[in-house]
Amino acid sequence: MRSALHREFGEPADVLVHADSPVPQPAPGEVRIRMVLAPIHNHDLWTIRGQYGYKPKLPAIGGSEGLGVIDAVGEGVEGLSVGQRVTAASGRGTWAESFVASAKMVIPMPDAIPDELAAQLIAMPLSALMLLEFLQVERGQWVVQNAANGAVGKTLAMLAAARGIPVLSIVRRDAGAEEMAALGIDNIVSTESKDWKQRAKDVLGDAGAHAAVDSVGGQASADLLSLLGQDGTLVSFGAMGGEAMVIPPGDMIFKHATVKGFWGSKVSREMSVADKRRLVGELIQRAIAGELKLSVDATFGLADAAKAAAESLRPGRNGKVMLRP
Repeated sequence: MRSALHREFGEPADVLVHADSPVPQPAPGEVRIRMVLAPIHNHDLWTIRGQYGYKPKLPAIGGSEGLGVIDAVGEGVEGLSVGQRVTAASGRGTWAESFVASAKMVIPMPDAIPDELAAQLIAMPLSALMLLEFLQVERGQWVVQNAANGAVGKTLAMLAAARGIPVLSIVRRDAGAEEMAALGIDNIVSTESKDWKQRAKDVLGDAGAHAAVDSVGGQASADLLSLLGQDGTLVSFGAMGGEAMVIPPGDMIFKHATVKGFWGSKVSREMSVADKRRLVGELIQRAIAGELKLSVDATFGLADAAKAAAESLRPGRNGKVMLRP
């Protein structure tokens, strides 16, 4: 079968190649899925660089989420059958014509949800929803986030709004703010404005934010900490800037602030089956209701996976980059 794989760790645009790979066979408890669409996530790129929490054995097919149709079922699998349209996340090797996934991680997709949304409905949105619960915010309490026009940022803002939780979204470009506003997201501040910090404080009010989500690191961490209220929590979700978090001791001490890390894979492993089903059910219902909108910027064939990886890193892109067979 055709696949996009890497034989060494490195920059995805340099090491990803189009190659023939054996068609995988589902082990007990697994299903094989004929891929229709597979997204390129940031954590997929970090995995290819060899700098993520999971390091695959080489050569390795890229990808961790995909939408498709089941074409083989392993021993002991119940509730899933050949011909079902499904999506799978937290998997391995989805950038191929076929991939296998644990039946526990496979979600049947209603026909009412289009392919472009279904293909990216679980990994990032589920992380956003788990993150929202991890923050322990209640209705009416503010959350502030940076890198807000990324997939998780947009999703977090939409899901929080549906739960009655206000979110202040910080972006680097005015165009990013316009992009979010076009999705119906409000309370957006662009750091292109010289007075952006004061504008952010005006939105949050005297109480400040109950929680902050940092996906950048460096000085951006300190900026978020300055917007927290008393006993607030700053959560490190990512480090897009590649710099260590800057944490001013004054804000930490006098605000009694807490700094935590969040890794969706760990939280997902520790979450009960009932809670995970509840959250996935919420995602599906909000997608059908039009409360969750996830756009696609471009779609590439597997043969152009290296180009697709480069495109996914392009600043100003509007939506997820996808791969098709």
